[in-house]
Amino acid sequence: MRQRDSHKKQEKLERPRGTRDFLPEDMEKRRHVERIMRKVAESYGYREVCTPTFEHLELFTIKSGEQIVEEIYSFKDKGGRDLALRPELTAPVMRMFVNECSVMPRPLRFYYFANCFRYERPQRGRYREFWQFGVELIGSDEPESEAEVIALASRILDELGIDYELHVGHVGILRNVLRDVEDEISSKIFRLIDKGQLDELRELMLSSGLESLYNDVEAVIQAESLEDLPESAGKENISRLKRVCELLDVYEVKYSVDTGVVRGLDYYTGIVFEVYAEGLGAQKQICGGGSYRLAHLFGGEDVPSTGFAIGFDRVMEVCRLKPAEKRRVAVVHANQLEESIKLAERLRRELPECVIVTDVMGRNLRKQLSHFSDFDFAVIVGKKEVEKGLYTVKDLKSGKQEELDFEELVNRLKSTCQGTQSI
Repeated sequence: MRQRDSHKKQEKLERPRGTRDFLPEDMEKRRHVERIMRKVAESYGYREVCTPTFEHLELFTIKSGEQIVEEIYSFKDKGGRDLALRPELTAPVMRMFVNECSVMPRPLRFYYFANCFRYERPQRGRYREFWQFGVELIGSDEPESEAEVIALASRILDELGIDYELHVGHVGILRNVLRDVEDEISSKIFRLIDKGQLDELRELMLSSGLESLYNDVEAVIQAESLEDLPESAGKENISRLKRVCELLDVYEVKYSVDTGVVRGLDYYTGIVFEVYAEGLGAQKQICGGGSYRLAHLFGGEDVPSTGFAIGFDRVMEVCRLKPAEKRRVAVVHANQLEESIKLAERLRRELPECVIVTDVMGRNLRKQLSHFSDFDFAVIVGKKEVEKGLYTVKDLKSGKQEELDFEELVNRLKSTCQGTQSI
């Protein structure tokens, strides 16, 4: 009885809610898009960094407040320490900067690509485990650093062929309008603006005795040009935004000035921007960033930085790029297993641009050819071929075949794998 129970079929285990499995076709496309993003970032001089998957919980509560605990995966380890799976990567990168990089020559140009975790309701393009691609330019407070980061985000999305809208603003404009408002109320105002809850914004400001400021806040949100901004916006902030826009014009970036972009996070200090893509419904933002100061919160000096994060999963929802298909070659045999393995290994070294596969199921030659019928080519290794030092290569699309020695075989497959010739 006990032995029968040990062979009882286990119920199928499902993956946790908000996570996904990626099949080979999915991963091929994801890696292709990832490679393009890395290539563009590296062309601007950014170098990849990597931080731990989990950090001390305090790293995120210092930056975002205690309320973030409800939104993330936090836990105590066996030593009783409060830890959290990273919900984003800016704070870990700045913690790394303070610990490891504070004496390096500036500016520092970092980029990263990694998974993050948030405990929230899953929806299209938004998951509990998700991936971010981002950059941080650390150590410059000049408009050219802000323009470079925005241009880099735009260039990446251009290379991916995504149809998007880029909105650029300056969080200091609204901060200046609300400079005399207590921090708790102004933070609520910023979050309501960030969420587009304008009716709630009006109600909050009126109930807080801020009727006289409401018109200026509304003017900032609805401004169609910098000339429409109220005097309370501050000349210095407007001048900075104008200068960044001038540099974006030099980069030939397409953008809209949107002084209603505030990003909803207290640590942003200057230029902010958001990118929206069609095809994602209400959750259409795929990228956001701006200038901020965080290093001093983690024990470092007060260092200016600018960065952005791209929601990789949302990008994958709207990106139509596909990796180029590699030519597939099957090395099949008639009772010549060892020789077919040797040949396959030689071909893999000579033809890294091709996929070389052998049979591992013990099939006879006829069944091997049937199994690999959707491949591009089959190279047949039989006793006759081994004795003659020749190999039969068959074009599985046209059915044409011929005998070639190894050098001729490599040259023929190389030319066809590169798309210059067919058998």
